[in-house]
Amino acid sequence: MIPQSFVQDMLSRVDVVEVVGRYVQLKKAGINHKGLCPFHGEKSPSFTVSATRQTYHCFGCGVHGNALGFLMAYSGMGFVEAVRDLAQQVGMTVPEDDRSPQEREKAAALKQRQATLTDVLHKASDSYRKQLKGNKRAVDYLRGRGLTGEIASAFGLGYAPDGWRGLASVFPHYDDPLLEESGLVIATGDNEADKKRYDRFRDRIMFPIRNVQGEVIGFGGRVLDKGEPKYLNSPETSVFHKGKELYGLHEARAGLRKRGYALVVEGYMDVVALAQLGFPNAVATLGTACSADHVQKLFRFTESIVFSFDGDAAGRRAAGRALEASLPFATDTRSVRFLFLPPEHDPDSYVREHGAEAFEQYVAQAVPLSRQLIEAAREGCDTDSAEGRARLLAQAKPLWHALPEGALKMQLLGDLAQAAGLTTDDLNRLWAAQAQAQSRAGGGRSRPPRDAGQDDRGGPPPDDAPWSYEPSSDFDPDSFDPTGGQGTAQGGGEGGGWQGRGNKPWAGKDKKPWTPNKSWGDKPWNRKPPEEGSGLPRARPDSTADAALRMLLLSIGWWEQLDAGDHDLLHKLPAPYGPLSAWIERHLHDHGAVTWAELEPAIRETEWAGFVARLVTADAAQGEAAFADLRKAVDALWVQALKAQLEDLSRRAATDPQLLVQMREVEQHRRRRLQSLAPPPGTAR
Repeated sequence: MIPQSFVQDMLSRVDVVEVVGRYVQLKKAGINHKGLCPFHGEKSPSFTVSATRQTYHCFGCGVHGNALGFLMAYSGMGFVEAVRDLAQQVGMTVPEDDRSPQEREKAAALKQRQATLTDVLHKASDSYRKQLKGNKRAVDYLRGRGLTGEIASAFGLGYAPDGWRGLASVFPHYDDPLLEESGLVIATGDNEADKKRYDRFRDRIMFPIRNVQGEVIGFGGRVLDKGEPKYLNSPETSVFHKGKELYGLHEARAGLRKRGYALVVEGYMDVVALAQLGFPNAVATLGTACSADHVQKLFRFTESIVFSFDGDAAGRRAAGRALEASLPFATDTRSVRFLFLPPEHDPDSYVREHGAEAFEQYVAQAVPLSRQLIEAAREGCDTDSAEGRARLLAQAKPLWHALPEGALKMQLLGDLAQAAGLTTDDLNRLWAAQAQAQSRAGGGRSRPPRDAGQDDRGGPPPDDAPWSYEPSSDFDPDSFDPTGGQGTAQGGGEGGGWQGRGNKPWAGKDKKPWTPNKSWGDKPWNRKPPEEGSGLPRARPDSTADAALRMLLLSIGWWEQLDAGDHDLLHKLPAPYGPLSAWIERHLHDHGAVTWAELEPAIRETEWAGFVARLVTADAAQGEAAFADLRKAVDALWVQALKAQLEDLSRRAATDPQLLVQMREVEQHRRRRLQSLAPPPGTAR
């Protein structure tokens, strides 16, 4: 903690005119100095710096402050960084903090290590830039993408040669551990003597990633031709944290002031191309979802952010994550908007086809945060029904609560109430009552009530039934309800029995009652048989959606092995499965592939805590499953979804014969999924 007295003493020795004059061209105007405001675009100078008051003020946009505030706002430095910078300029030493000598020594060593890493990365960047100038194929590729030499130079673009040890000619000691630590070189082998080293980036256009201060902290490499991965990023290091950095932010600082907003796009090439086309205010996340750190960093440079996404399902999900990241920072003086481009365009192609002015008009029509919040809450809701409007409010509630107090939050409460057919007072009372009830219930993890008509005689499937879905040879996927449907445990008959849809006994194609597969008997995830006479309420059998969500919760990293279509399918499942799937995806993007032990505390804070507690029991958490089990469960969900789609198309085809072609495509897709569920020929059942 830097003492306030030190800061005041330092500011008394600093000349604000000298500090601001390093970044803004100032001219004497009476007792003050004037220049063009660096925080917004203007043609006539309205930015005034007072030597007598040691402050600056812009009569155009209203920004004002002292030398320390200017340095933080203009350069993006944090408070401590800015204080150290100014103190160094006037020959002062920042007093040591209250950390122990060991902690200070460790921090100093880390800082020195980081400085050394950035030096290594800067040297590699210079080498890549030289390689680009001498490689016609790489230059032709960039020209083919419409880039000029000037813009490539401004962003420091380079080329990594197509060789395994290209950096060996740049760094005399190719076995220097710093090359591996910085992510430039990959080393394989257990023993140092046996390690084999090679360049991480080969035959790629290189995009140096700079921090706000302009230091190279990592790279993004793009293939010139076809190849995987299309983009390859530096790994996480002590200087490079993908979830906190934004590509192009260093280069965009002046553009942000000129344009008045930050345009967040998806890729490196979009940023560079837009800068050339007149939009130097574009930045991009580094292959990760937009995070709160990204939003907070952008709001240090501008009061307005526009997120640009594709209009497809993946783009909508990305917009949802950006919305959640932005909500805590959406004060009454800030603007957050969402731009959804036509499917055939990215920002670069849209500007090239329609022109900069048309794109600017498109940006002006971007969806404001307030409307995007309501649209996100409305997703999957039938607002013509009371149930749909209730679900809308349930989905909107955590989003609304994330907003800071202010006029925007108050107005949105009224908009949400109107969307649900309530008055603002009614909604206020409803959410207040729900908060009190949840507080009394201790977080809502109590056992749910039994289904109507259920008694202790209605039991679960046999105790050796599996929790993961594996179809037997006589199973008809068309009769399977992916979310459990209307099936509930019904009392009746001697000992009761499981009733599925239509209150018929659970059965396969041949209508025989369900019986357990004996091969399941020794599986480690078998449910433990209940104690005789325990009298516990019976639960409904696991559905495929139950199994899929349980496996994803226990092995969250498997989400990335599913494709975009699978993600969309899971998102569209009815609550709680669909919203929980979206939460799993967001948590994976924000925190990585954590273990169940690390994920469980976060789940407890969600509205699905009780549901997940029943889904992932202690026995299930200790069980074993393979990704193939999840793949089968998702394929089974596909079969059911495609069947419903076929039924819908069949009804509509009666009046629109053109839908018959689509029906054939859906049927072919469905058959492929069925084949993936069929057991291999000759498999013993």
